[in-house]
Amino acid sequence: MFDQFDALLLARFQFAFTISFHFIFPSFSIGLASYLAVLEGLWLWTGREVYLNLFKYWLKIFALAFAMGVVSGIVMSYQFGTNWAVFSDKAGPIVGPLMAYEVLTAFFLEAGFLGIMLFGMGRVGRRLHFAATLAVAIGTCISAFWILSANSWMQTPVGHTINEAGQFVPEDWWTIVFNPSFPYRLVHTVLASYLTTGLVVGGVGAWHLLRERTNKGAQVMFSMAMGMIAVVAPLQIFVGDMHGLNTLEHQPAKVMAMEGHFESHPDGAPLILFGIPDQEAGTVRYAVEIPKVGSLILKHDLNAPVDGLDTFDRANWPYVPVVFWSFRIMVGLGTLMLGLGVLSLWARFRGQLYDWRPLHWLALAMGPAGFVAVIAGWVTTEVGRQPFTVYGLLRTAESVSPLEAPAVAASLLTFIVVYFIVFGAGTGYILKLMSKPPQSGETGPEEGPDHPIRTAGITPAPAVDPDRTLGAEA
Repeated sequence: MFDQFDALLLARFQFAFTISFHFIFPSFSIGLASYLAVLEGLWLWTGREVYLNLFKYWLKIFALAFAMGVVSGIVMSYQFGTNWAVFSDKAGPIVGPLMAYEVLTAFFLEAGFLGIMLFGMGRVGRRLHFAATLAVAIGTCISAFWILSANSWMQTPVGHTINEAGQFVPEDWWTIVFNPSFPYRLVHTVLASYLTTGLVVGGVGAWHLLRERTNKGAQVMFSMAMGMIAVVAPLQIFVGDMHGLNTLEHQPAKVMAMEGHFESHPDGAPLILFGIPDQEAGTVRYAVEIPKVGSLILKHDLNAPVDGLDTFDRANWPYVPVVFWSFRIMVGLGTLMLGLGVLSLWARFRGQLYDWRPLHWLALAMGPAGFVAVIAGWVTTEVGRQPFTVYGLLRTAESVSPLEAPAVAASLLTFIVVYFIVFGAGTGYILKLMSKPPQSGETGPEEGPDHPIRTAGITPAPAVDPDRTLGAEA
């Protein structure tokens, strides 16, 4: 079935498939870790049991999402050696250390405190447990810092030289880490994680409010989620605009593909709302557009000239149809998130936040929207960078390992089958946990009925059968 594809295209499909699966879990766990820290902090501050119940409720879900994110990330990283060996050789002196910094500073921090966070409540002091929860939340953000720094350097490579072997070698690490696109991409991605988590929490809260309007836990989680969305959604739109202007400066071809501008517009570019991009003909067919507004968005001037893809070598064009539509999916969902936030503020102002069923149905329908938006954003970013892995310097066709198509196809099919079975089962169990409403006296991961008392080591003395002690035998 893959006879018409070459090894390069199959390797790209495989990486896109695995990273799409992986991306949804960190985008959820980053926001959820911070939400758990807020819940525990509110419990310690106010003493209200509802915050503790919600903390334990979401802690079990976080444990599963975090575990699936780690597993999918490990699998994804091996592809740098199997399918992208040339890229690893050329860019390894820069990308390798950045990935290692992520392990040393973030993964070790998360791993060191995750056990205390999951199983330490009741075994350590409240302050120490809260410190562990904060450490895990901070660790997830530090992880995002290094991963996005590496990705951003591939988008806007600076601070390096190229040696005789054609390798990118570091010249200024501060410039590499804080490359021109990194601050915008970091803030944009972290805010996207918070929105993703807020939509999931809001969707779960809405589901339980539709079934039992008086459930206190559902009320609190829904209120907190809607508050988050109302604040973060407009902030994300502002940051997205800043990120777009930065991309226009450093990767103009990507922006032209996003906007569908095959041709230059010397007197002001239109905003193309919809249409069918034709890569071969270099035009957007059946375009629905608003005159001049494209220039207003891109350069904040109705009459500002805007270059099109016709100013670039056609061999360096990204694949416009994918970038064009993925960008619109992301923006469209962002607009719906803003609308949800505004409606929640209106309902809160009228005192109907827990009673307005249309709002609850909308929040429930928007529950998965964050995941779709982050995947669409990733597709826009990565496909828009093509045909380069290191923008303008190393082409994707020159980065792939010397593999035959059947070998890549076999591993791709294996990944598809295993991923859908393993992660499908994990996601199904998460949905099962979400389907149960939060209750008073909620149990955490360490308090379930089937948890092992000890996994290894010497049995503690209080657990020894007194009839089998030396004293009893005497």
